Amino acid sequence: MNINTAYFAGGCFWCMTQPFDQNEGIEKVKSGYMGGHVDHPTYEQVKSGDTGHYETVKIEYDVALFSYQKLLEIFFSVIDPTDDGGQFQDRGSQYRTAIFYTNDDQRQVAESYIASLEGTLNHDKAIATKVLPASAFYEAEAYHQDFYKKQPERFAQEKAEREAYAKEHGIQ
Repeated sequence: MNINTAYFAGGCFWCMTQPFDQNEGIEKVKSGYMGGHVDHPTYEQVKSGDTGHYETVKIEYDVALFSYQKLLEIFFSVIDPTDDGGQFQDRGSQYRTAIFYTNDDQRQVAESYIASLEGTLNHDKAIATKVLPASAFYEAEAYHQDFYKKQPERFAQEKAEREAYAKEHGIQ
């Protein structure tokens, strides 16, 4: 097995775990924080928007069964990459979108994928999703892990709110 790691910030990490976790070749998906200036931040600190962290998912995947390109396709299918103020009903810097690359190949694939999307989404809006080098990943508290499995009713509510927001604002 050849395991690689990818990091994506796509708004609330509660909604970002399930789309990846449901695929063969995905070994593990963890919720956490990346990109900020505070070591070992707590959820309370990150949700304030003052730490500079993005809510991020860490995905461990078997490259023989699942490509980085496929991860990007899933990621972009569940976000609004043109929104620089958060995602859907979740507003604030901690909910911005980013791809955190771990090597030059990931960076190149991500940049090429974004370039292929330019001008195809939401008409005249530019893609706001950043491509950034991975930094320290801080795993979120246990109650955030596998949220969609632990609290299916609350997850369904969050997902419905996301979908309603997207529909109301003409996203996807």
